[in-house]
Amino acid sequence: MDTITHGIAGALIGKAVFRGEDLFTSKPMNRARIITWTVMFGAIFPDSDILRDWFSHNQMLILTWHRSFTHSLVCMPIFALLLAALTRWFARWRKWDAPSFAALTGLYAVGILSHIFLDLVTSFGTMIWSPLQWSRPAWDLIFIIDFTFSALLLGPQILAWVYRQAEGLKNRAIITWCVLALASLGVAAIAKNVGAPISEQTAVAILALLAALVLLPTLGGRGLRVSYAAWNRTGLAATIIYLAAAFYAHRTALDRVEKFASLFQLQVESLGALPLPPSLWHWDGLVNTSHGVYEVRLDLSERADLASIEHRYYPDAIPNQYIDAAKRLPEVQTVLWFSRFPVTRFHKEGNLAVVEFFDARFSSLRRDHPTSFMYRVKVDESGQVISKEWARD
Repeated sequence: MDTITHGIAGALIGKAVFRGEDLFTSKPMNRARIITWTVMFGAIFPDSDILRDWFSHNQMLILTWHRSFTHSLVCMPIFALLLAALTRWFARWRKWDAPSFAALTGLYAVGILSHIFLDLVTSFGTMIWSPLQWSRPAWDLIFIIDFTFSALLLGPQILAWVYRQAEGLKNRAIITWCVLALASLGVAAIAKNVGAPISEQTAVAILALLAALVLLPTLGGRGLRVSYAAWNRTGLAATIIYLAAAFYAHRTALDRVEKFASLFQLQVESLGALPLPPSLWHWDGLVNTSHGVYEVRLDLSERADLASIEHRYYPDAIPNQYIDAAKRLPEVQTVLWFSRFPVTRFHKEGNLAVVEFFDARFSSLRRDHPTSFMYRVKVDESGQVISKEWARD
C-alpha cells in the first residue's frame, strides 16, 4: 500500500477507535490530537526504510531491505517503545498534555500493525518475520494503489470536518465537492494513462455519489446530527466491508485460475490471482509451470468462459552458458528469490548476449507496453558480464 494511504488509515483509526481529533485545528495541541498524530505516525513509520536509499546505491534494496525490519511483527514492539519514548520527551519539552508512555506505546503498535496488515493484503510481499525468517507473505487482495480503498478511508474524515459545525457549512460542502470532483477526474485520467480506464458511466456515477454524500446532508442540517466519531466509525466499517469483498472476489478469481489450469492441463508448480485496478472485478491470473508462466486477465463481472478467454504465455528461454553465467550473479539470485512467477528471456544484440529476468506479477497493465520490474544482464562471447541493471525500457 502507498505511504499516503497508510497515513490516512492511521488517522482514521485514531479518530474512530481512540476518540482522536483532527490533525490540524485552531485549538492548542491536546491529548485527543496527539492520539491521532501518534497512530498516523505509527502507520507511516514502517516506510521509513526507504530513507536508506538516500545513502546507498545498492539497486537490490527494493527487494532485500524494503518491507523487512520496519515491517516486522518481531521488531514492532521495539519500534513502538522507542517512538513512545521519543513522543513523551517531545511532549514534555513542548508542555503538552500527552497520553501516558504505556498508552502511546499501544497507539504506536496499533499504527504499525495497521501498516503491516495493509501491506500484507497487496501482492508485493512483506517480511513480517524478519530477521528470524526472510519469507515474503502476500495475500493478493488489493492492488498496491487502490483509489477506492483510499477514498473509503479519507472520505468520512472529510465529511466529519465538513459537518463539524453549522457556521459556514454550505460553503465548506460546496468547496469540498468541487475539490473531490476535480480529484476524481484526475484519478480517472491517471487510470486511463496506466491502462486501467474508468468508463464514462462510472465517472458520472462517482460525481453523483460525491454530490449525494457531500451536499445532500446540508439540507435541513442533517449532516450536523451525525457525530464526529460516527462519521469516522462509518469509514472504518466501510473499509472492513471492502476488504471482505476483496477476499470474496479473490477466492472467486483464484477458483477461475485453477479451472483454467485444469482445462488446459497445465503442469502447475504454483498459481495465483492478483488484483488489478480499477476495481475488485479485475484480476490477473498467473500459473507457473516448469517451462514458463501463463497469464489470464479476468473480469468477474463477465461470464466465465475459460475455454475461449484470451491468455498469454511467457516461455522461459532454453538454458545456455550465458543464462548460467547470469544466474550465478548475486543480484540475479536475489531477483529470483524475490520472484513468485519468474520468467527468463534471452536474445543477442550483436556480439552480446542479453539475459532478462522478470516477475510476471509485475507485467504491464497495457499489453502494448513493456513489462516492468525487469533485471537485465549483458554478457560477451567469453562469458564476461558487461553490465547488470534494472531495465529502464
